[in-house]
Amino acid sequence: MGDSWGRARQALAGAGLPPGALAEVRPLTGGTYNTVEELVLADGGRYVLKVPPAPTVPGLRYERRLLVSEAAFCAGAAEAGVPAPRVVHVGGDDGAPHLLMTACPGEPWTEAAPADGERADLRRELGRRVARLHRVTGPGFGYPSGALGPLAADWRTAFTAMADAVLADARRYGARLPRPVDEVAGAVRAAGPALDEVAVPALVHFDLWPGNVLVTRSAAGRARLGGLVDGERMFWGDPLADFVSLALLGDIRRDEAFLAGYREAGGRAGFDAGARVRLALYRAYLYLIMIVETVPRAPGEDHERWVRAAVAPELGAALDEVTRLC
Repeated sequence: MGDSWGRARQALAGAGLPPGALAEVRPLTGGTYNTVEELVLADGGRYVLKVPPAPTVPGLRYERRLLVSEAAFCAGAAEAGVPAPRVVHVGGDDGAPHLLMTACPGEPWTEAAPADGERADLRRELGRRVARLHRVTGPGFGYPSGALGPLAADWRTAFTAMADAVLADARRYGARLPRPVDEVAGAVRAAGPALDEVAVPALVHFDLWPGNVLVTRSAAGRARLGGLVDGERMFWGDPLADFVSLALLGDIRRDEAFLAGYREAGGRAGFDAGARVRLALYRAYLYLIMIVETVPRAPGEDHERWVRAAVAPELGAALDEVTRLC
């Protein structure tokens, strides 16, 4: 309690907000890396504070300086006119890194439980918003945090470094993969020509599963999208990569409502031979992360059992598809 209130007041002061106005600190669940809390002020103002773990806490290589990537996502969403948190203050000069953001209205899609009749309209609107995000471009390819080095001039170089980093983590932590690490690395390199088709570094959220999509309800009870949150996994790359978490453990090509909205807003959602290779490769990358991170996270036997039963087969299937298509 004391630590939470102390760092909350320090973050408010750093942002030029009155620390004495802090009325409540609420822990937010759902995250697996940073500590996330909602700060409520006496006037009803709401903010979200993210604090990274200590440098000694084990994690994956790409997770260093995640808050830098989240701040970049927030700036990109603002540029695109997409509802998302807005950065209030980035701290760290005093040795206490943190990110203070505005709070978005609504609750996670997973908790809001939209009715079947509402789902298509919400997915269509989500498609439009994601297409607007993808119009935002960066100065190079890769993670803006610099966790894996400077941005690259081409997508093949950047993505290969991203995949190599999580494979190095798999070796370091002894993660149980459904394929040998060298086989996975070989699949990434075989897909190089398809990666070369990506010429523009677009904003990719890469964690748009329903838990990070907020839903609000009007006074009349109508469901609307409230905002897109948790952009800390963001990178500059291929927009197609976002289609993985948007259809987690599934196939975005079956989500007709989302794709219709995406195309209405100018998004390109074709699935030619090169796109199919890349989509399979991005599925493999995300599922690799989901498997490897269970080792340093130690989330418990139930979650680890689910990862082995649900995620590992999908990783194997994605790698098989890359090999078949290449």
